[in-house]
Amino acid sequence: MYTLGDLVQMKKQHACGTNRFEVVRLGMDIRIKCMGCGHAVLLPRREFEKKLKKKLVLADQVVAADEPYYQTLQKGPNQTNF
Repeated sequence: MYTLGDLVQMKKQHACGTNRFEVVRLGMDIRIKCMGCGHAVLLPRREFEKKLKKKLVLADQVVAADEPYYQTLQKGPNQTNF
């Protein structure tokens, strides 16, 4: 049904304004990472399936696709590289 690396669209937007996420963990809970800001969210599988709008791109197609899926982050004056 879902595999690691799938890109999904959720029904509601994240606080950063995007509703595109990457699946990064599967199990009883599903961890998704926001494609806009990189924030990770852990949801129970039932809640994830309820909030899911659609699968955008399957994991095996992400590498071969031409469209850039990640948005570039703009750093504020107080942010540093680690």
